[in-house]
Amino acid sequence: MGRPWGSAMQAAEQAGCVVSASRAGQPEAGSWSCSGVVLSRSPGLVLCHGGIFTPFLREGSGVLTAAGSAFLPGDSCTDDLRLHVQWGPTAAGPAGRAERGGPELCTPQCTGRELDPPRRAPPPARAARLLLLLSCPAFRAHFARLFGRDAVEPWRFAGAAPDEDVSEDEEEDQLRALGWFALLRVRPGAPEEPVAVERGPALAVAPPGTVAKGAPLLACGSPFGAFCPDLFLNTLSRGVLSNAAGPLLLTDARCLPGTEGGGVFAARPPGALVALVAAPLCWKAREWVGLTLLCAAAPLLRSLRSALGRLPADAAALAALLPPELGPPAGPPLRDPEPPWAAAAVLVECGTVWGSGVAVTPRLVVTCRHVTPREAARVLVHAASPKGAQIWGQVVFATQETSPYDIAVVSLQEDLDGVPMPVPTEHFHAGEPVSVVGYGVFGQACGPSVTSGILSAVVQVDERPVMLQTTCAVHGGSSGGPLFSTSSGNLLGIVASNTRDNNTGATYPHLNFSIPITVLQPALRRYSQEGDLGGLRALDKTAEPVRVVWRLQRPLAEVPRSKL
Repeated sequence: MGRPWGSAMQAAEQAGCVVSASRAGQPEAGSWSCSGVVLSRSPGLVLCHGGIFTPFLREGSGVLTAAGSAFLPGDSCTDDLRLHVQWGPTAAGPAGRAERGGPELCTPQCTGRELDPPRRAPPPARAARLLLLLSCPAFRAHFARLFGRDAVEPWRFAGAAPDEDVSEDEEEDQLRALGWFALLRVRPGAPEEPVAVERGPALAVAPPGTVAKGAPLLACGSPFGAFCPDLFLNTLSRGVLSNAAGPLLLTDARCLPGTEGGGVFAARPPGALVALVAAPLCWKAREWVGLTLLCAAAPLLRSLRSALGRLPADAAALAALLPPELGPPAGPPLRDPEPPWAAAAVLVECGTVWGSGVAVTPRLVVTCRHVTPREAARVLVHAASPKGAQIWGQVVFATQETSPYDIAVVSLQEDLDGVPMPVPTEHFHAGEPVSVVGYGVFGQACGPSVTSGILSAVVQVDERPVMLQTTCAVHGGSSGGPLFSTSSGNLLGIVASNTRDNNTGATYPHLNFSIPITVLQPALRRYSQEGDLGGLRALDKTAEPVRVVWRLQRPLAEVPRSKL
């Protein structure tokens, strides 16, 4: 992952763990598992997701949404709850040593007993007890605003696809447990396993607001929980901070079911814990979302310190052992500035239809035709900065529906002051890192989101780029938004669509298509300087090979001959 990620990788691998919950003496009842973060190895303190505890709550999952419910003591769960934690060896310990511990949680096939040569043994399972369950009240408040009761129905937070069976009770439990986490105390190991061996590097927490939108993040969790920890323990995934609403954060790092409770770390501040995974956002209606919902670590740990202070003295003393927040730096600001090119993305409203756009001059916005389909239509343009400016404009050009290029141009009544204008690129490099900025997923509820990926293909006709493909997550509402080069900040294109499976109707965000800015730039310059729409009108007369590309068809090997 490169030198900048060294500290983050080390912190993630040392802090990552997997937690399993089961009923004593009832193996047939199954088990529940999730990921977690080791806050301290001496003594063993672990913070994990609270969802695995809903089957054990004495008063049912409804207690999690009761008025004023911010934390619950450990005895809120039934006495038959049994917990085990698995974590990897530290740099100070004998790496790869087959340590003795609790019951084996891995399947027999994963232990290597039947393989030659065998794989490494799974890490030992250490018994633990639940100290308390807690939530971050600010996270829950922002969640309620973004996923209000009327809006919750089309969202799926489980790992199942829309057509798979998930009971209403299971879905209700998952929703109630979102934003809830659990603090565990790991029981000491055997005498021959000295505590000193388990002492890992100190963990530090990033203060709120120190990681900017678009900044790189590293998520660490165990897909599928306790299934095959010798394979999946502490799996890493890279992404960026896509958006933030208070302590509710979004990232495009790809986290699978079972990674709930895993830690998310920053490259800057080096290796700082930024957040814990609250839920992979799996499906919205029939659209695969491909983003992950996070709870910021700093406010969560503040809530934890407050809750520990209300418990008996032996538990309250543990508050002093929780990882500290990083203080203000000496010298340059700790926060990386948001990339200036992100500010060029705007939200475009045309009646009841809305989408994204990009300001290419102070008075000119480019978006998609399906966002603003009629010429002369009035539209309202919202800019995230400065301070949510709103300016009326008029559609001066929109391609015909028969054109392969889905483009519209809006002329504004006033200048977009304070918004940096992007520099259009002249060249494309397949494989380069790119970012999409747009108002997908949440619309204007929390400003434009940033998603990252690579330029996976540059499709050319007659040696000219006519279509760009990327792996950035693109959702409904992102149409018309800008595609940027992450390294140079240059504008590469305009997002036109993502991919839909015509058989199932499902939409997938990580294969999407953009119109190269080189197709539009000469015509935009001509209109901006001379008021001449001729270059834009020419987009309606595009050659047939370009139309074939945008219809996602193969060119005919031979032009069919007329029988007349």
